[in-house]
Amino acid sequence: MIEHRHLRSVAALSLAENSSSLQERYASIRAASMTIAAPLSDEDCAIQSMPDGSPVKWHLAHTSWFFETFVLEPAVSAYRAFDPAFRTLFNSYYNAVGDKHPRPQRGLISRPSRAEVVAYRRHVDAGMHALLQRPEAITDAVAALFTLGLNHEQQHQELMLTDVLHMLSCNPLEPAYSRAEASHTGAAPALRWAEYDAALVEIGHEGAGFAFDNEAPRHRQYLHRYALASRPVTNGEYLGFIADGGYRRPELWLSEGWDWVNANRIEAPSYWRRDGGGWRQFTLHGSRALELAAPVCHASLFEADAYARWAGARLPTEAEWETAAAPCPIDGNLIDSGALRPLPAIDRGAALMQLFGDVWEWTQSAYAPYPGYRPAAGAIGEYNGKFMANQYVLRGGSFATARSHIRATYRNFFPAIARWQFTGFRLARDA
Repeated sequence: MIEHRHLRSVAALSLAENSSSLQERYASIRAASMTIAAPLSDEDCAIQSMPDGSPVKWHLAHTSWFFETFVLEPAVSAYRAFDPAFRTLFNSYYNAVGDKHPRPQRGLISRPSRAEVVAYRRHVDAGMHALLQRPEAITDAVAALFTLGLNHEQQHQELMLTDVLHMLSCNPLEPAYSRAEASHTGAAPALRWAEYDAALVEIGHEGAGFAFDNEAPRHRQYLHRYALASRPVTNGEYLGFIADGGYRRPELWLSEGWDWVNANRIEAPSYWRRDGGGWRQFTLHGSRALELAAPVCHASLFEADAYARWAGARLPTEAEWETAAAPCPIDGNLIDSGALRPLPAIDRGAALMQLFGDVWEWTQSAYAPYPGYRPAAGAIGEYNGKFMANQYVLRGGSFATARSHIRATYRNFFPAIARWQFTGFRLARDA
């Protein structure tokens, strides 16, 4: 995520929740970050392979910085920072907090070492556990920031995996992050269309439970009659677009997208590599034969839009996507499944498949504030609002998203050229 910009909003913890329950939630989410880093060497954790990514070591430190800066320092008068220099070193984009180390130079931070970063995490964890044992200190403000911090860490867990994938892809040895499982065989379920009548609908988060501030306020939108594809576009289907000269046909592309394709000599989604007359794909399991029935992944908004035009369709709006997804259970190939890659759809008779998990789905909607949106006061208000320009909304989560982190109202966002994330798309059309 171009960086956890989609940060969060407000829903505070229930103060009735007991201390042990809060500590269990905190410990579980913090441990998940360390589990993601566990297969990696110290050298792996120090590399920044592109300006839009960050070293794993930096992710581990920054998520601790968040709790230290926004929870512990304001709430605990006796708290002492692990290292005052970390306030600048691991600040991401919070201008109101103070100076920041340049983002493209995070890979030059050889010190602190990985061991020192782990010690920093332990220091922050000790402070948080002590705080959580004092119910009188858990005000509404502290509770909201605590919940935000947990969701922030879950966002970084997905970012860690996207950055690790890019980092390993730059190695000519094509090393795997995780041992590959056997590919699924067979064809994808036939694509069907689910139709929706024109209606005045409500979208956005409302009520209990956590949501980022960019998911609110809930508001009304009018939708014309439309249809959504039953599943995302697959690798096999995307090969048809390539074979038909899709990357060489200017009439299919937005003007900026056509310039981008030609300037960068793009001929396929990111991590696709030609293998004789066919294609392979670099994944977290290393290089493997392209899985034709699985959803296409690492496609930009420009590529998704061009494919949709080629297919005689379009991308859905975020209001169309959310309206269709709202009644559906949060069930799919998320990080909890352990697959660590998009999987082929399984047809269980539902009108819509793979709404949650597998790949983030591009929409045609610009990332903009909802009517009545106001960012929070202070530095935490920089989390989302200041990024509401030149981005497009994605929905639904990916195989690297935690089940407890995703919901139908969740708004992810990236610029139109972004491809290093686990991004795919499903088609829509006017009905």
